[in-house]
Amino acid sequence: MFTGIVQGTAEVVEVRELEQFRTHVVALSAELREGLAIGASVAHNGVCLTVTAIDGENVSFDLMRETLRLTNLGAILPGQCVNIERAARFGDEIGGHSMSGHIICMAKVVAIEEAPNNRRLWFSLPEKASRFVFEKGYIGVDGISLTVGDVRPEANGAGLEFSVNLIPETLSRTMLRERLLGDLVNIEIDPQTQVIVETVERVLASRQ
Repeated sequence: MFTGIVQGTAEVVEVRELEQFRTHVVALSAELREGLAIGASVAHNGVCLTVTAIDGENVSFDLMRETLRLTNLGAILPGQCVNIERAARFGDEIGGHSMSGHIICMAKVVAIEEAPNNRRLWFSLPEKASRFVFEKGYIGVDGISLTVGDVRPEANGAGLEFSVNLIPETLSRTMLRERLLGDLVNIEIDPQTQVIVETVERVLASRQ
């Protein structure tokens, strides 16, 4: 389990490609490596990955076909950075919201609004995920627990656009400070919201 409180960013120093499979070697700081062991779970841009090797500061993670299909990790190049969160431990403070590290889809950055000490990003969300997104609800964006700002219908489609407002602390600790128009981010829907929406939909469908 994760909380969506990103602990920092880390550089992908090597990418090893195989057919529908790749390995990322990430340089983790001493703080992020503390107590880390092979088999541990670490979120990269919100994607739950398993440690497969540790060589000093270089830590390896394998990415399977489904991960490459659903997330933005398949486009990562050596020298680029990812958001990092270690798995939550029993008794840890949950400052964000409960997250599993299972990505439902990607969303595209469609607008950026800059203001002093603030940054608002707008994302275009596919239709399959849009029914789970509400104003002031929780959402995971590249592994970051955020509150949905505004929502509006997608201009030229059946999906939804939503915004998030970013404070300086979030911008300093995460890769959202570098996102540009057209970039893709990983989306995890709040699991409690998903369960409630799907339950209501099933109940209503059974009454028809």
